Amino acid sequence: MTRAPFLLLLATVLAATGPAPVTGTAQVVDGDTLRIGDTKVRLFGIDAPEISQQCTRQGASWACGEASARQLRSLVEGQQVACLVRGLDNYGRSVAVCSARAMELNRTMVAAGWAVAFRNYSSDYVADEVRAKAGRAGIWSSSFVLPQDYRLTVASTAQVAPVVGVQSRSSRVAQAPPVMGRCAIKGNRNRKGQWIYHVPGMPYYEATRAEEIFCSEAQAQAAGYRRALVR
Repeated sequence: MTRAPFLLLLATVLAATGPAPVTGTAQVVDGDTLRIGDTKVRLFGIDAPEISQQCTRQGASWACGEASARQLRSLVEGQQVACLVRGLDNYGRSVAVCSARAMELNRTMVAAGWAVAFRNYSSDYVADEVRAKAGRAGIWSSSFVLPQDYRLTVASTAQVAPVVGVQSRSSRVAQAPPVMGRCAIKGNRNRKGQWIYHVPGMPYYEATRAEEIFCSEAQAQAAGYRRALVR
């Protein structure tokens, strides 16, 4: 078989077996999440400030989460967005590398300082983050909590605070860390793609950055996580 027909056959097989690409006009949910039609897309390998997150610059708070979302919106507004899906996350979102105007959105957001490299899942954008940090671009001109740590703190605050009716995410960062027995179990996906949870007191608990937080081991297991192995 000659090279051209072989490549055509290979492309056909990959298209048939891999996740279908997601294309179309996009709505911005936050600095690392888009909605294209009925599909919610999480940008692979990056983590942007949550929409409610505040950063601190020269002693004053500013809405860095909203600024990150505006930056992503400026990149996709009025454009056709094409996303190559790599899989689904624990929330059922498509995890993808997306482009608009022949520009990769994932890398652009990190390089411009409006998102950080999500090292838990990829090292693809670490070099872009290092350059953005050195140049004090975007959120690197500020002091800020890593988005994943912010989510952990907000989730802990929401569980500890008494509320009536449906709980909503707090827009404020708690000052106290989560304590044992109060939704302090950390859920995280390891390098092998396995969903693992860590209980306070376990060897890697402090070093683990939570993607989700749980109040009990039963809750973590129901969500598809298994207990971290202690050797």
